[in-house]
Amino acid sequence: MPEEEPHAIRIHLDRLLAERGMTLTELAAQVGITVVNLSVLKNGRAKAIRFSTLSKICDALQCQPGDLISHDPAGPS
Repeated sequence: MPEEEPHAIRIHLDRLLAERGMTLTELAAQVGITVVNLSVLKNGRAKAIRFSTLSKICDALQCQPGDLISHDPAGPS
């Protein structure tokens, strides 16, 4: 299996879930995707995200995409 290409994108799903008192399972049910796929995103292993999924996550968490995703050029993962 090829190594993952390093990137400087950070996902802040843990923080947003904690701030809203929501579990990953609850978010998955609201968004309509599996907990496994949401976990891949949460752990920064996702290679892409559909805009429709991002929109649903933002709706469920009442946030903006920039609250969920940031760019940290100081250190690739």
